[in-house]
Amino acid sequence: MASSTLGMTWLGHGTCLFRSPGGKQLLVDPWLKTNPSCPPAWHQPTGIDAVLITHGHSDHIEDAAAVARATNADVLANFEIIGWLAKKGVKNGRPMNKGGTQAVGDVRVTMVDALHSSSYEENGVNHYLGEAGGFVLRFDAGPTVYFAGDTAAFGDMRLIADLYQPQIACLPIGDLFTMGPEQAAFACDMLRVKQVLPVHWGTFPALTGTPDALRALVASKGVQVLDLKPGETAQ
Repeated sequence: MASSTLGMTWLGHGTCLFRSPGGKQLLVDPWLKTNPSCPPAWHQPTGIDAVLITHGHSDHIEDAAAVARATNADVLANFEIIGWLAKKGVKNGRPMNKGGTQAVGDVRVTMVDALHSSSYEENGVNHYLGEAGGFVLRFDAGPTVYFAGDTAAFGDMRLIADLYQPQIACLPIGDLFTMGPEQAAFACDMLRVKQVLPVHWGTFPALTGTPDALRALVASKGVQVLDLKPGETAQ
């Protein structure tokens, strides 16, 4: 059903669901069934129009093939990931790479850079799955969202700001495997966003960054931290 507003649902760790004003549902980095933060009601989502994958690590791609097969959703990811998923029965792969744009209904999806690794270990073999990336989501009747995926802060976030003018950023804050709150706060400055959804935190004890720590760093700059619990929606 179409809605007049953008809906953003955090499903725990790095997994998010976006519902466009035109009614399209985009699931990003689906790790659901074995994700300790994901509510059980979301273990088998329905009505998904597109699955977007930033990189090949299991905590971002684990349920991509199952969701795509069950919902007949399109899958947008880099060339290597689409080829790997095709071997798992995914028929609606739409390969792309950094700088490229594809449309999903009323959403223009652009792949951008990220600083991270990307591979999947299977049966003792480590499969190279291309470079990690992020996505810019431009909604025809809504704000522009930058979904960073797993990354450190990097200078070309300023280029993302100049090219796409995002109003909302979804940024990892857990530290250790991604940037922590301090880098995420600096990223907000580079991106010139007014709202930030912190992701990739709290799943395991090693991920020590918190939304409270980020909020303390950006509150004086007028940036709103969208502190959602897994399964909650901001719109």
